[in-house]
Amino acid sequence: MSYSPDDRAIVYIVDDDEALRRALDRLFRSVSLETRSYGAVREFIDAQRPDLPGCIVLDVRLPGINGLEFQAQLGDLGINLPVVLITGHGDIPMTVRAMKAGAVDFLPKPFRDQDMLDAVSTAINRDRSRRAAEDLAAGLKDRFATLSMREREVMMLAASGRMNKQIAGELGLSEVTVKIHRGAAMRKMGARTLAELVRMADALNLAREH
Repeated sequence: MSYSPDDRAIVYIVDDDEALRRALDRLFRSVSLETRSYGAVREFIDAQRPDLPGCIVLDVRLPGINGLEFQAQLGDLGINLPVVLITGHGDIPMTVRAMKAGAVDFLPKPFRDQDMLDAVSTAINRDRSRRAAEDLAAGLKDRFATLSMREREVMMLAASGRMNKQIAGELGLSEVTVKIHRGAAMRKMGARTLAELVRMADALNLAREH
């Protein structure tokens, strides 16, 4: 596993063991990953984070708030980075709790370098997928915002399975006018087919059920 400059990604190391932080820093940089290291959760929270795909390698036992508690708070803090947990005192209930909370992996110390690299690779890929989905959703919302109110109504009804004649009756329009609005909606949304328009409406949760 190695990353090219076009695949920039960052690993945030949160562990109060300075020697381990340095070792992980060397390991991740050996495969061209960027790193930031912190000795406590508060340092990580207060730091600026670049807008890059990445993940957090997080020790369970930390001063102040522990790793499991911090993992549970990530969503409330608006931090969507996947987590790889590490610990020198792991047990089965702790592992189950971590994985249920969404951890990518839970590695007991000492861990093999390859196991860590595999876990981080999985976590970064998960973050890339999340970011791509969010970018797609944001693009759809931006395009939907360009539609007129009537075009939006027609799009929603078409996505609910209505035929042009039914839409016309429901909105008090002629079928020709409905076709014009539907065509305009498809053009503005970048949908080549009605099926694509329906998928976009589903992604935007627009379909109306009656």
